[in-house]
Amino acid sequence: MERLKPKITVIGSINMDIVVEAERLPEQGETILGEKVHFIPGGKGANQAVAAARLGAETRMIGSLGNDEFGKSLRSSLMREHIDISGVKEVDQIHSGVASILLSKNDNRIIVIPGANAECVPADLEQKRELIQKAEIILLQLEIPLKTVEHAVRLAKAEQKKVVLNPAPAAKLSKEILSLIDFITPNRSELSLLTGQTITDEKDLEQAMSALIDLGPQHVVTTLGDQGAAFMDHHRKLMRIPGYRVSVVDTTGAGDAFNAAFAYSIATGHSLEEAVSFAVKVSALKVTKLGAQIGMPNWEEVERFQQST
Repeated sequence: MERLKPKITVIGSINMDIVVEAERLPEQGETILGEKVHFIPGGKGANQAVAAARLGAETRMIGSLGNDEFGKSLRSSLMREHIDISGVKEVDQIHSGVASILLSKNDNRIIVIPGANAECVPADLEQKRELIQKAEIILLQLEIPLKTVEHAVRLAKAEQKKVVLNPAPAAKLSKEILSLIDFITPNRSELSLLTGQTITDEKDLEQAMSALIDLGPQHVVTTLGDQGAAFMDHHRKLMRIPGYRVSVVDTTGAGDAFNAAFAYSIATGHSLEEAVSFAVKVSALKVTKLGAQIGMPNWEEVERFQQST
C-alpha cells in the first residue's frame, strides 16, 4: 500500500494508563505481588490518534485534559507524535482521565476513570468545527459523553464527512445516530449489546451483523481478536479476514490500532475489504509490543510485516 497522508480528526478520550504486570489475576479479595508498573499514555481517542499519526495520517485531536501532571505529560506525548492538539482543552480542578490496567500473560482487565474526558462537551465541537471541516474521516469512540459523540456525528454529516464509530465501551445507541454512521466497528460483545442478540457461532454472527445493518449503519466491521475480523454492507454477505499468528505481549490497544488503520485505509480510497485486511495486519503487530500508544506500529514496521506475510 502506497503511503499517503489522509486527514483524520479523532474525537475522544485521553487517559494515563497505569499498567500493572502480574503472573496471574488475583481472585476476589486476594492480594498478590505484581511484577512491574508502567505509566503509559492511553485513552481510546488518543490511542487511535497516535496509531493514525504513526501510519502517516495528518491527525487532529479533540478532547479534554486536566490541569495536572498527567495532563501535562499526555499533552507532550501527543505533540511528540506530531498530532494537532489545538482541539484539546484544559480543565481546572478535574484530574485527567486514568485507566487502571492489570496485565497477566495474554489477558487484561481495565477500569477507566473518565476524569476530564467527561468535560468534552458539544460546545467544544462547535468551537473547533474547523477541525471537522478539514478532515476526510471523523473517528469516534464512546469514552466521552454520549451527547458529545452524537453531536459529533451530526456535525460530521452536516459537513459531509465519513464517520467511523468504534462503539467502545459498549453502549446503546439511537437509531437516528446509527443511521448517520458510515462504518461501525464493534467487537463481539459490543455487537451483541447493540443488537440484543447472543453470538455463539458463525450463523449468530451473520444474523447480528445483518440486524445492526437494519439499524442504520452503512457498513459493519466486527473485530474478532486473534481470529481477525468480519465485515458486511447492505448486500448482507458476511466476509472474513483471518488473523495472524504472532507472539502476544500486550493486547491493550489492539482494537484502537485496528480502528485507526481502518480509518486510514478508507481515507486513502481503499475498498472495505482492503481496509479491513490492512487493519487486521496493524492490530496483529500492535499486540507484539507493550503499551497502548507506545506499542503502535509505524508505517515501516507495517510494510515489513506485509512483505513477510
